[in-house]
Amino acid sequence: MARRGRRGDGGAERRAGVLAPQDTLVVVCRGGECGSRSKHPGVDHADQLRRIRAAADTATAAATATGGRADVAVSSCLDACERSNVVVVVPGARDRADGVTPVWVGPVLQEDATEDLAGWLLAGGPSTPAPPLVDILAFQPTRTSRRELEEPGTLSGRAR
Repeated sequence: MARRGRRGDGGAERRAGVLAPQDTLVVVCRGGECGSRSKHPGVDHADQLRRIRAAADTATAAATATGGRADVAVSSCLDACERSNVVVVVPGARDRADGVTPVWVGPVLQEDATEDLAGWLLAGGPSTPAPPLVDILAFQPTRTSRRELEEPGTLSGRAR
């Protein structure tokens, strides 16, 4: 599912100024049922977010010479609660120009899923083949979910 050259609706083009358009953006949903201790008591949600941020920071440090960045934003809700915890990796402008689309992944509940996602970010994210677990967990969002990603105020900005 998460393969180079996938074409989509281009909704990532309109994200509300969280980052420069050339940057890869990792959106971690923490509204609704995502990040809920009551729904997912066995998941360390804070550690999951910390590990995703660490991978984005490392990917940014490695890509600084090429001008690329990866950053993490927290969403108030992406309206994909049936797949909680949801993470969306939005490719940067260069990858979007090549037809790469945002990759929606969920449920990201197991440590292995978080590790595969973090490793994929380090390897280049949506411009590279997804590891098996990310590929298995990738899904096509509804139009409503895609609109939630595009709505101003959905993202809390840089989650540092």
